[in-house]
Amino acid sequence: MSRSPKSRELTYLFILIFSLAAIAVLYLAKPVVVPLALAILFSFLLSPLVTLLERIRLPRLLAVIIVILAAGIAVGTVSWTVFNQLVSVTDHMADFTYNINRKLEALKPTKSTSFSRAEQELDRLGQQISTLNLGAAADQPGHSKKELGASAEHPIAVQEVGKSDRLGTIHGILGSMISVFLVVVFSFFMLLQREDLRNRLIRLTGRGHLNLMTQAMDEAGHRVSRYLALQLLVNTCYGTLIFVALYFLALPHALLWGALAGILRFIPYIGAPTAAFLPTIFSIAVYTGWTPTLLIMAVFFCMEVLTANFIEPHIYGKQTGLSPLAILVAAVFWTLIWGPIGLILSVPLTVCLVVVGSHVPSLKFLTVLLGDQPVMRPEAHYYQRLLASDAQEASQVLDSYVKDHSIPAVYDCVIVPALGLFEQDRHRNALDQETVNFITETAQEQVEELGLRTDEFQAARPPIETVSNVSLPMSADKQPQPQAAAGRHVVCVAVRDDSDEIVAAMLSQMLRRAGHSAKSIPPGNQDHVLGEIFAGRPDVVCLSALPPYAMSHARTLYEALRTRQSTLHIIVGLWNHSGDIAKAAKVITGDEGYPICVTLAEAVERVGARDPSPEPERKTDAGVAEARV
Repeated sequence: MSRSPKSRELTYLFILIFSLAAIAVLYLAKPVVVPLALAILFSFLLSPLVTLLERIRLPRLLAVIIVILAAGIAVGTVSWTVFNQLVSVTDHMADFTYNINRKLEALKPTKSTSFSRAEQELDRLGQQISTLNLGAAADQPGHSKKELGASAEHPIAVQEVGKSDRLGTIHGILGSMISVFLVVVFSFFMLLQREDLRNRLIRLTGRGHLNLMTQAMDEAGHRVSRYLALQLLVNTCYGTLIFVALYFLALPHALLWGALAGILRFIPYIGAPTAAFLPTIFSIAVYTGWTPTLLIMAVFFCMEVLTANFIEPHIYGKQTGLSPLAILVAAVFWTLIWGPIGLILSVPLTVCLVVVGSHVPSLKFLTVLLGDQPVMRPEAHYYQRLLASDAQEASQVLDSYVKDHSIPAVYDCVIVPALGLFEQDRHRNALDQETVNFITETAQEQVEELGLRTDEFQAARPPIETVSNVSLPMSADKQPQPQAAAGRHVVCVAVRDDSDEIVAAMLSQMLRRAGHSAKSIPPGNQDHVLGEIFAGRPDVVCLSALPPYAMSHARTLYEALRTRQSTLHIIVGLWNHSGDIAKAAKVITGDEGYPICVTLAEAVERVGARDPSPEPERKTDAGVAEARV
């Protein structure tokens, strides 16, 4: 049963209060929560290595100790190397003073300009004003030149220079050591008892939802672990290539700059520019000319463009599942709460939130706000832009879908479902007449435009195309189908209103593309419509009806056609119908058992069959219709 509006409001209020309380706890308990978050991050990264050692028959305890010691040695080695290189750089900075001064002098203007002359005049005027003020103060009674420096009324400010805050330094070092110790301890126990911790967390949060929580935790663990491993691999290769390039450019301490480039790329947005800025500034001090500096800048630019736009999207794929805006917002949020460490942890933590939101219905808004998946299906997006009277963006939705699918798939999967939504709103009187006219006219124009594309495509290819090329996108242009029968004369009749007429026009286009002679007849008076139908002596009549409002009109027209000519082949299109097909066929065709087509591709295939008469047996499961759509 659906919850009442008051119950939903209480739920949203509870989520808001819980979120604010969680943010407060994350901020106030930072000394404990940050090491815990880092430990979770390291456990995700190191867990595959522990599992690998366990597969070669090592005990869990020994495997965890080996992995943590190896990780500690690797981190310590890199840290010690970077520290020694930084010390060496600071020791040799005095040797580059000449190059720095020389380049600064070269940047100064060599000739006197109007701006420099005006600046000199302003400096001279300021000096004169200062001299006049000093002389005026000296001429005042009771003030001598000796008293200008200090007096009771004008005391000299004295600043007390104290000793260095050694206690604060010691406190900072001890705090860092304690944080590192907590990270190691937390990581050790998380790796040692990861199944027990997982079960406890599921028991705590998955009451009544064990399946959801199990799926959420497995997906979050796999996605974060794989993302961190791939990021470590990519950044290590990035730093190695930077080291090699700078080494051949003869930049001193190339190992330092390569290591910093690999480490800083773990920081979103600011890491890569910082990694490029440091060696570029250092090269200005080292080299006498500007060419090596420009080459270093080009190396970093090319590497970052190649890595960020080609390598990472190809390797990472959908590992994060975050939109670019979500990554930026997450970086700002976690940095405000935890500082620089929060910036490093922002992506993995946000990935966990998105995964949980995808499995827990009450937290679905997290996936909508932060995820990279489209928040609207193509048909809903298309209809929404029509509601907003934005024909241009509605056309862009169709063009975007055409890039990956065929035009018949656009008809069946985008326009027809959108027209179904339009009919529902119109029959609820939720739309004004101006909006109804705009949607109808725009959809007709866009269908005509797509029809021209279909004609151009047909003219550019030899007429050997099969009927099934108008199937749905998952099977379009992939599965061979039998050749169509000889071209037939088909009349597509709109059963009730303008939406039925638009779909009838789409069906006529597809039939002509399949090699048939087809025309569409708009809705109107029944006698007039019957006269137009039989005036052309059609082989097949297709009734175009959007459910559920056109079903009664389809039945009336079907009975009239049967009364007029009992041997006429009639195909009923109940477009995008998601209910029981057999029941719908019973309502419209009575006991004759004529099949109901739910997609345009199915109707074209039925017309192209050598015998479009009813099949002896037909699946009536509603799921079949939904699968086709």
